[in-house]
Amino acid sequence: MKNYLKMILLFAVFTAFAAVASAQARLTTVDGGAFNINDHKGKVVIMAVGASWIPLSAKQVEFTNVLSRKYAGKDVVVLYVATDSATQGSRNFASAADLNRFAATNKLAASMIRDADGAFMLKQFALDQVPSFVILGKDGKMVGEPYGGIDPKYDVTVPISRVVDRLL
Repeated sequence: MKNYLKMILLFAVFTAFAAVASAQARLTTVDGGAFNINDHKGKVVIMAVGASWIPLSAKQVEFTNVLSRKYAGKDVVVLYVATDSATQGSRNFASAADLNRFAATNKLAASMIRDADGAFMLKQFALDQVPSFVILGKDGKMVGEPYGGIDPKYDVTVPISRVVDRLL
């Protein structure tokens, strides 16, 4: 029985380490470089999760830029997470050049990172729609519920700012 419990414990530890390594591998810079969200622990992180092919993502970039300007110089990191596929031939494929063009066209002020298969962010933060916003506290854990969907008539930066200001 003891050996059985040891095996279960060992399996659980191995699975936890694999999940962390997998999460770190799934988020990259737009050009495919390594990106580790844990590097930002100690800061509040606002992640705008979107895709270049979604029409409302341009409005999301506007909101993201407002937040980037508001929290510049503070312990806040604002990121745009592109969920466009990195697999050529995929229905929602976007090359690095496509994403850079999207960022330039919309004058994105935040750093852009990539969830190359689009699934990590959706699963990790239980997102049911894109575009969405996710806030991570200084401990790296999600604060509250994601802000899903974008209503162009509603300024989502107001409730996000309330949460971020409380965390600072």
